[in-house]
Amino acid sequence: MQSNSISIRIKNRTVSLSSPIVMGILNVTPDSFYEKSRVNTEEKMIARVDAILAEGGAIIDIGGYSSRPFAVEVTEKEEIERLFGALSIIRKYFPDAILSVDTYRANVADQVIREFAVDIINDISGGTLDPRMDEIIAYHQVPYILMHMRGTPQTMQQFTTYKNLFHEVSLFFAQRIQRLSELGINDIVLDPGFGFSKTAAQNFELLKNLSRFTLFEKPLLAGLSRKSMLYKTLHTDAEHSLPATIAVNTIALMGGASILRVHDVNEAVQAIAMYEHTYSLSSVE
Repeated sequence: MQSNSISIRIKNRTVSLSSPIVMGILNVTPDSFYEKSRVNTEEKMIARVDAILAEGGAIIDIGGYSSRPFAVEVTEKEEIERLFGALSIIRKYFPDAILSVDTYRANVADQVIREFAVDIINDISGGTLDPRMDEIIAYHQVPYILMHMRGTPQTMQQFTTYKNLFHEVSLFFAQRIQRLSELGINDIVLDPGFGFSKTAAQNFELLKNLSRFTLFEKPLLAGLSRKSMLYKTLHTDAEHSLPATIAVNTIALMGGASILRVHDVNEAVQAIAMYEHTYSLSSVE
């Protein structure tokens, strides 16, 4: 379990993560792997954000570029247009919502922070696909989700060979944290990158050993929702993998996850409530 001192700063206020929180996914892409997560009209966007917040989601993660394996390349211009359209609506109707943008492009990150006061940048490449990202995060001083991935969404499944998976992911985190710290970036969230440049077996190995990443004393994010590691193991599909998602999210909480990134917010909030209730009871004599 993570230390009670784990927190991040958002707009000059400290957000404690001693109690895990939920990040709800909002996709403005036409090709995200889970069809029901896609929103393409203003009405659907408002309804989705309203549902995330009403069900107890603390953060809304907005993506304009599908990062599923073999996803079609999207130009920076198109990504910006998608994000600007979504963010203008969300900021109009939900001005106080905590917004995260899922992008690995520094220019995209810079523009969404400047134009819409986006609170968090969620970078699937951990800074490896755009070296300017570190500079942008340092300039704006927003929390940064540092995910482990090799290659690009189009090539990542070619890079699943590791001599020691945990040690190599840990080394990546250590090197990137050191670099970011040198630039004055301290609000860093670590994401081991389930499903990114990893086989199903490797994903479960990381999940089983998630608690070992707490040695970095940074919040951990688990992005396991409806992923292929679940539905392929069960010989089903993304639509029918909600029970499996609840199960692995619970395992992630037991391993020290502070943030659950999910499609199904209510179920994740309930999983956290049961996890916390169980451990609070275990401490009562």
